[in-house]
Amino acid sequence: MARPASKYPTQLELEILKILWRDGPANVRAVRDALAVSRDLAFTSVTTTMNIMTKKGFLRRSKDGPTWVYHPCVTQRATSRRMLGDLVDRLFDGSTALAMTNLLETSDINREELEKLQAMLIKKTQEESP
Repeated sequence: MARPASKYPTQLELEILKILWRDGPANVRAVRDALAVSRDLAFTSVTTTMNIMTKKGFLRRSKDGPTWVYHPCVTQRATSRRMLGDLVDRLFDGSTALAMTNLLETSDINREELEKLQAMLIKKTQEESP
């Protein structure tokens, strides 16, 4: 029995989405060339993956002469929010504080990033105050 399709992109699908979010709409060859920096995939493999992504609703395609141009249908922000929300729910029982504490304890973070986080926490605290 086949496993149910994930509502989240696979690792390769996420890599393809990141390329399209960064570079904008592209054909398979351009995506394959961008992937070649870290993965050596056949053109047909990338084509198959992008067609599957179209069926899943992650991409749409339009004809540009003889080639198909692929456009992301999901934003990076919406995708990261859904995936991170799922991770927080499943791994940290929905506790954002526990997830953030874990990240702070296990990650290298520089002073600039800490200052940005502190500013965000102050802003969030002020928004929550009556």
